[in-house]
Amino acid sequence: MGGSHLTNAVSTLYVVATPIGNLEDVSLRSLRILGEVGAIAAEDTRVTSRLLARHKIARKRLLSYRAPVEARGLPRVLAALAEGDVAVVTDAGTPLLSDPGRMLVEAAWDAGHRVVPVPGPSAITSALAVAGFGGEGFTFAGYVPRKPGERRRLFAALRDHPVVLFESPYRIRKTLEQLAAELPTARVAVCRELTKLHEQVLRGTPAEVLAELPEPVRGEVTLVISLQP
Repeated sequence: MGGSHLTNAVSTLYVVATPIGNLEDVSLRSLRILGEVGAIAAEDTRVTSRLLARHKIARKRLLSYRAPVEARGLPRVLAALAEGDVAVVTDAGTPLLSDPGRMLVEAAWDAGHRVVPVPGPSAITSALAVAGFGGEGFTFAGYVPRKPGERRRLFAALRDHPVVLFESPYRIRKTLEQLAAELPTARVAVCRELTKLHEQVLRGTPAEVLAELPEPVRGEVTLVISLQP
């Protein structure tokens, strides 16, 4: 068969983490897998093309697989997986962590394929590390709710561990203002543009960080909140 896969053969779906900014932050294993698979399911094929070109990986069959229309791209990716190994990547970081991939991983398991993680960069763990709030655990809560009442319920639920959240640069100021009013002694870290040219990490109470926040805020923001001293 020359190494080709039968239509009903078991293939492997690799869940590959990609750089969150600096394109050097990619593992040797990730590059090898991206070079070996038959197809790559990508959140944005243009972004993935730049990553492949930067590391001199021969052009691959790229399949668009993005939110919020994962279901639309799913059949093409599953068809490719039936023919051979596939990698799923997002624009930055680890798939499924507030990024596309959940439906594909579920479908791959259901179809009897192997699902293998290829770990690497994540804004969540990077922000937690530089925040320095420590502890024996943390909670990742996705994106900060947009409505003040929903944010209030989130803040009220904070307890023993740091919480990591993604936030829009256009809303981070309002979120910090609400934190300053409701949890003035909390410790926060606003991690902006992690691993990129204009990386910035601001730590302190909500009011202290507010005072240092640039105007306007630009780039991707990861917020860490801790109630521990």
